[in-house]
Amino acid sequence: MNKRVVFIVSTLNAGGIENYLLRFLKHYDNKILPIVICRGNEFGELEESFKQITNIELVKVDMTNFAAKPYVDFYKFLKKGQIDSIVDFSGHFSGILMCIARLAGISKRIVFYRESTYQFHVTFLKAIYIKLLKGLLQLSSTKVLSNSITALDNFYPNRDRKSKRFKVIYNGIDFGGSLDKKLSRSDFGIPDNSFVIGHVGRFNFAKNHETIIKVAEKLCKDHDNIYFILCGKNTDTALKERISQHHLLKDKVKLLGYRSDVNQVLGVLDLFFFPSITEGQPNSLIEAMIMGLPIVASNITPIKETTPLIIHDYLLDPTDFVGFANQIEKYYLGELNMPKNLSEWAKNNFNAELLFKEFFNEL
Repeated sequence: MNKRVVFIVSTLNAGGIENYLLRFLKHYDNKILPIVICRGNEFGELEESFKQITNIELVKVDMTNFAAKPYVDFYKFLKKGQIDSIVDFSGHFSGILMCIARLAGISKRIVFYRESTYQFHVTFLKAIYIKLLKGLLQLSSTKVLSNSITALDNFYPNRDRKSKRFKVIYNGIDFGGSLDKKLSRSDFGIPDNSFVIGHVGRFNFAKNHETIIKVAEKLCKDHDNIYFILCGKNTDTALKERISQHHLLKDKVKLLGYRSDVNQVLGVLDLFFFPSITEGQPNSLIEAMIMGLPIVASNITPIKETTPLIIHDYLLDPTDFVGFANQIEKYYLGELNMPKNLSEWAKNNFNAELLFKEFFNEL
């Protein structure tokens, strides 16, 4: 009999958590009875993709405030729903729902951390609130998962490292499918003989678009043949005015916004640029390596954890736009022999069949 599993996310907007869950559910389609609860009371652009999953239930709930009714309803739902396990991707903020799941008698209560640092400024009051939630989480959860060692080290530095309660399960990337449609540079108004640098990531402080633009300004000023493609949710809206009014970048930086065909977009690139300030475990970086692209990236711990040792000496501080520009320029001119094809390493380390099975076995 298939497992009946509740998954808790904020929304179904395209992001690392949502794309990971979608891939996992597709991989185990018709082998799980999934209930995806969006605690932010909205779905998002991935709603239709999630609806393709067999027997899936999508539920919107407003848990953005402290109104009691949604939590009481959640308890009643768990109590009568014949649920085998619950997985909350909200990190410390899973504490309350883990406590409710425990009271409802759910035997497997899993918290899955997908970020390695807090995505907000921690004030004194927030620190107290987080401590309370973390206490509930530790009391009520049966398993704490993370997609990086960095996250566990940051959030649970004093944990028992031999304890089976804590486990790292890296992101699984399914690289077996073929590209049903190939894109060309002309699709983006870029000459075929150009050198194209790309980035994939939503517009967010952590993704460091400021450094990307500074690097683009320097490289596009010095080289007519260099173009940039920025792909990710809200890049087309948040950066539109700035890029369109820039005399140099308006024709050289292509803002694609959210795309469901990221692999096809990666196929038109010569180099992948990823100067993130913070990460959980970056799917797009893994995908770029699988595609065989050379990468220029920041030296933050989650990126080091996601890449082979052979490239660690090339990683730079996230704010070192001069260093990034020089490194990319030297590669472009053939003066820097960077490791290029990391595909086999990435395929071996982020095999979807193996890593999704690890997650499935926890449910």
